[in-house]
Amino acid sequence: MNARHPDRQDELQAIVRSSPWLMQALHAARDLCLRQWCIGAGALRNRVWDHLHGHTEPSRLADVDLVYFDPEEPPGLEARHQAALARACPDLPWELTNQAHVHLWFESCFGHAVAPLRSLQDAVASWPEFATAVAVRLETDDTLTVIAPYGLDDLFAMRIRRNPARVSVETFRQRIAQKQYAQRWPRVQIEDAE
Repeated sequence: MNARHPDRQDELQAIVRSSPWLMQALHAARDLCLRQWCIGAGALRNRVWDHLHGHTEPSRLADVDLVYFDPEEPPGLEARHQAALARACPDLPWELTNQAHVHLWFESCFGHAVAPLRSLQDAVASWPEFATAVAVRLETDDTLTVIAPYGLDDLFAMRIRRNPARVSVETFRQRIAQKQYAQRWPRVQIEDAE
């Protein structure tokens, strides 16, 4: 992890551990025995921002992003893993993706081709905003591993900035309009992309 403030990693882990639904999701994900996996993006961002705003009820989740990196797995097995997650935690809106296969469908969804990712760390580093390019994994010994290629500053500062790795300015602006960050979390700061 590349955090500028090491204590932020401990704070993030404490916030994750204080969330029953997130810990349940992490346990269910770990039980799948996937290679190089984590839960992150919006589910983690929402949990942290809810905590920082003092919200006692979790914000509505569009999805719980469980990603993994397994280049040896044949494409199409995500549906089987997602069905197992739905059985384990049926109240969560799971979104499961093998990041080793993203380059196979990315262009048809987003209009431009991308190179294959090399690792789970590369995958997290490609997520749309620096504040959402953060993930956690529950290890077999119940420790939490934090994956934050750009650190945790944006997440804890509640600052939304475009990650240019794979997101165009147009897509970033569409996400800002769709997500309505400031309406949900009034202290969020949004930096327009150029």
